[in-house]
Amino acid sequence: MSHYVTNGGGNHLYPSKGVVVTGGAGASPGAYQERETWTRQMDFIMSCVGFAVGLGNVWRFPYLCYKNGGGVFLIPYLLIVFIGGIPIFFLEIALGQFMKAGSINVWNIAPLFKGLGYSSMVIVFFCNTYYIMVLAWGFYYLIHSFTANLPWASCDNPWNSPSCSEIFHQITCNNSYANGSFANSSWANVSISGNNSCTGLNDTRSPIIEFWENKVLNISSGLDEPGSMSWELTLCLMAVWIMVYFCVWKGVKSTGKIVYFTATFPYVVLIILFVRGVTLPGAYEGIMYYIKPNWSKLQEAQVWIDAGTQIFFSYAIGLGALTALGSYNRFNNDCYKDAFVLALINSGTSFFAGFVVFSILGFMAAEQGVDISQVAESGPGLAFIAYPKAVSLMPVAPLWAALFFFMLLMLGLDSQFVGVEGFVTGILDLFPASYNHKYKREIAVALCCGLCFIIDLSMVTQGGMYVFQLFDYYSASGMTLLWQAFWECVVVAWVYGADRFMDDVARMIGYRPFPWMKWCWAFITPCVCIGIFLFHLVNYKPLTYNTDYIYPWWGEVIGWCMALSSMLCIPVSLLYKLFRAKGSFSQRWAYLTTPVWGPHQLEYMAPDIKSLPPLTDNEVKAK
Repeated sequence: MSHYVTNGGGNHLYPSKGVVVTGGAGASPGAYQERETWTRQMDFIMSCVGFAVGLGNVWRFPYLCYKNGGGVFLIPYLLIVFIGGIPIFFLEIALGQFMKAGSINVWNIAPLFKGLGYSSMVIVFFCNTYYIMVLAWGFYYLIHSFTANLPWASCDNPWNSPSCSEIFHQITCNNSYANGSFANSSWANVSISGNNSCTGLNDTRSPIIEFWENKVLNISSGLDEPGSMSWELTLCLMAVWIMVYFCVWKGVKSTGKIVYFTATFPYVVLIILFVRGVTLPGAYEGIMYYIKPNWSKLQEAQVWIDAGTQIFFSYAIGLGALTALGSYNRFNNDCYKDAFVLALINSGTSFFAGFVVFSILGFMAAEQGVDISQVAESGPGLAFIAYPKAVSLMPVAPLWAALFFFMLLMLGLDSQFVGVEGFVTGILDLFPASYNHKYKREIAVALCCGLCFIIDLSMVTQGGMYVFQLFDYYSASGMTLLWQAFWECVVVAWVYGADRFMDDVARMIGYRPFPWMKWCWAFITPCVCIGIFLFHLVNYKPLTYNTDYIYPWWGEVIGWCMALSSMLCIPVSLLYKLFRAKGSFSQRWAYLTTPVWGPHQLEYMAPDIKSLPPLTDNEVKAK
């Protein structure tokens, strides 16, 4: 697969129109190799679904909905979908389709701000590095699901401590639980057996937590104690990386086929789990807890912030992968319609997943005799603690456990390999057009996967969870994504020109999108992004693990270095280009914001542009 977009020599400047056309190293305009495209347009749709619809839709949105007023949460959520999510989602896809480039070269539309491309590459590299650990853990649980008795359902295992106590029946200490008298996590709430009493519940631990912390993580006491590596987790990690490699190594021709399974099968499992969940006792109470509106929540700023942050996470905005996927579209593909269809699928999946999750949590709460608030979890707590506990209470528990963790693996796998595809696309676009090694893509994918795997080895140690949380909290945090989205809107709307880009979109799809998009890019969305960004900054809290362990100061420094490594790409690159350019500030600005077009743009440029004589090589160098 070759990527010839705007690299190398052979530049032709048309000064009267202020554009640059590049045709690759030593190539004339038109003498270039066409960029690879999707075999069918549905390949693109499925790839976007696979990438954007991931674990956050299943384990984060339902919890946020319950936490922030149930059905009321849909009001700020849907509002921000239309003023932030869809406009930027459409912007990234349309940019990739228009420029036919990955996350770096797509910013040749305004070369001064090419730092946006480097920033998104840093973010997606960090995401590719740590996100796969969730898949390794899920794969580990999946393997352990193929047993007659689930290993996390009992206390009769070598990793269990003397304080382990099983939960299988309703407890008799409902009042104590309702009063929230036990400070440990909800999973310390255990049934009464043997000599245990209500007063001794604080000293007991659930077998699910002990399997997670003592067996899977074998967690140490802190970040400063990495401990030994787990060979079982290392093998799981290696297996998942091998799967990712062979999903990506041949480019979109193979990726577009694989996502048909990885993107659709989770829906099959979700429907099966939903049917099973609503037939369980307590499911109705759980679902009502999920959707029952609490109108007073709308007055809380945190509800609106959670809605905005969830949109940017679940829509995979700012990572550059959507741009890379869009770059493989046909030039005349209707990406405007695609953006709305994909947004509907993404948000619809999140809402539907809530019914699945809370029907099962309602069953678990009924079995334990506790309030649903005691069992509601999000993130890894839902996937590796709450749900394993729920399936252990069901008949034929190994079947439901295997189904759930296979779904988890598929949900994360396509997000992972599309993220790797986006990173590799950006890297390969930097190669000169004359460099066309036969195995260029395969080597690039292998190097990317190998480097990430080496870094991941720090997360399969006893202190690995602390490293994972550092990456999760800082490297791809809400602040970095909001910073990225803010600058994307500003550059397209105010530097390149919102009306100008709307004209470009109209040339691609055959009609002008509703002006609402232009208004959002120019005014509304940047304000939303910077508002949520400042809220995060003002309300910043140091990272902790399980509310008990506080990270050391040097751990926070490492975290902020990861966050700033992407955020500073934009201003540093901008200042570097300005200082290197010649002339007055206005001349530098005019030159550095002149778009660098690729040869495919000649297909729709006006005849007077095409007829202009190109500058000589000496004039190009002087420019």
